Amino acid sequence: MSRIGKMPIAIPAGVTVEIAENNKVTVKGPKGTLERTLPGEMKITQNDGVITIERPNDLKKEKSLHGLTRSLLHNMVVGVSAGFEKKLEVNGVGYRAAKSGNTLTLSLGYSHPVEMTDPEGVTTEVQGNVITVKGIDKEAVGQFAANIRDKRRPEPYKGKGIKYSDETIRRKVGKTGKK
Repeated sequence: MSRIGKMPIAIPAGVTVEIAENNKVTVKGPKGTLERTLPGEMKITQNDGVITIERPNDLKKEKSLHGLTRSLLHNMVVGVSAGFEKKLEVNGVGYRAAKSGNTLTLSLGYSHPVEMTDPEGVTTEVQGNVITVKGIDKEAVGQFAANIRDKRRPEPYKGKGIKYSDETIRRKVGKTGKK
């Protein structure tokens, strides 16, 4: 049995979950609404504030979809009630981030500033050298944060670049001169 798949999902107050045919799930909460079609093989049931997911048999495909379905549904419930956020740090001399409207402007040592527009449902905030990416869809927040990080990944010698705030960079020793 899947350890993640068999765990029930508690629905917090203020959140409504609607399960339509073909496992089309709509989750509404104080932060917004998310909609997703989950794998049709899984049986999703909702009883007095708790959602459970069951699989029909123990085939390898169904086993892998069991935990995935539960995680996707749990992330939807958490997203509309609490939301998700990722923090990125900009490190390096002359490396800057600025926000104007829904455009994030990054100065990363290139000959031109890098401009990124916030995707739908995702907002960014800049405070000093910290960029905060917020939204209700965990997948969209994580993807946009990864796209920002890809503009200048942290390098191992001086640690310059954009990194997640909880990420540790394995530093390397630079070359030494001849004596």
